[in-house]
Amino acid sequence: MHPKEVKKLLSTHINCEHIEVLGEDQRHYEALLVSKEFEGLMKIKRHRLIYQALGDHMISDIHALSINAYTPSEYQQLSTK
Repeated sequence: MHPKEVKKLLSTHINCEHIEVLGEDQRHYEALLVSKEFEGLMKIKRHRLIYQALGDHMISDIHALSINAYTPSEYQQLSTK
């Protein structure tokens, strides 16, 4: 599965201000998502939203997924460091 397809799935289900998906071998991916939808959610609940957005692709197409999920304010704090 091409990283652009993973990005499209995520952006269809989660309203993101910023999203990046890398995955050169098209089995192992790194995703960076910045969304207001993550506000008030613990890390595990953020990851569950992402897994839900990817659905069955997590079983069939995606072998590994590294996730960085931030609220806009969290991401802004990282950018200023």
